Amino acid sequence: MRIPPLQTTALISVITLQYSYSFSPKLCSRTFLPMLHASPSEEDGPVVTTVSKQQQIMDEASDALTSVGWATPIDDGEMTSEDPFVKRIDAQIRTDTGVGLDELLNPAKVVNLERDLYNLRTELASLTGVEISTSVLDMSTEECDGGGGGESADGVRTKIEKKEKDLLIERRAVFRGWLKNVFLGQAILSFVLSWFMATNPAVVFGGFGWFDQYGLDMPIRVLGFWWWWLFIVPSLRSRRPMGLEKKALDIAFLGTPLISLIAPVATKDTAIIWFANLAVVAGSYGYAFLLADEDSDDTENKKQPEWLKFVYKSLDFGTGKERGARK
Repeated sequence: MRIPPLQTTALISVITLQYSYSFSPKLCSRTFLPMLHASPSEEDGPVVTTVSKQQQIMDEASDALTSVGWATPIDDGEMTSEDPFVKRIDAQIRTDTGVGLDELLNPAKVVNLERDLYNLRTELASLTGVEISTSVLDMSTEECDGGGGGESADGVRTKIEKKEKDLLIERRAVFRGWLKNVFLGQAILSFVLSWFMATNPAVVFGGFGWFDQYGLDMPIRVLGFWWWWLFIVPSLRSRRPMGLEKKALDIAFLGTPLISLIAPVATKDTAIIWFANLAVVAGSYGYAFLLADEDSDDTENKKQPEWLKFVYKSLDFGTGKERGARK
């Protein structure tokens, strides 16, 4: 029995599609689905298109988002402040609240919620048959909801409602100046406490019975010079400094644990090691403000080895500079 040309083409396309999907679903959907649009011959019956309306909606949404620098759905990869998606969020927040994304208490969570809402609204539009003419970024949930859609659409609506409530709370949580002062005060108190811990811990803890009972004099002295890395520098970094001060604290955060590990080889005097940590922090500030050039950061970053870039990127986690960092 002779197989008509159209059926042969469709059969080959389906087989190729199945094998390709097992290796790259994204490549499959973009590359091989168009092959299923074949022109009928006289001996072929009616041709049923295999690209559903849902797929067409998803493609239109993808094209709209691509025009601003993204593809849909937005994946869980890391975003930076230069990404078009993040810039758009920053502009919306400035319009709504008068502050930038960096000034929120948890900017990374805001970006994550915006990204999740974008994907959920796109999914809701496809389930309810809404044609996306521009971009989901410019549409509200109501505009993406065409009604109906069954249990799947109801589940998406529930998720959207919860995330919209969380986003509203996070957008109102601004990193106020008083909170920065709290972190600064914490750093000062930690500085004073660490000095007594490293030199004469009995002044602070001598009144407690467990201090002499368990012989904690030396452990607390050691903890005193490690206090630089554990509390003092992190408290200063929690203020989210920018520019040269951020660079100084990044260097100090990397330098203080190194000196705390190496110095005991040369001396057992915890006070000297404490001063060595102080010298590292002071030297970091001196280097950043006297020798480093803030305008040359981009050039320096390109010259840095990959492992060092990874270290500095890791330091930014939780300080507000990272965007869309997943747990």
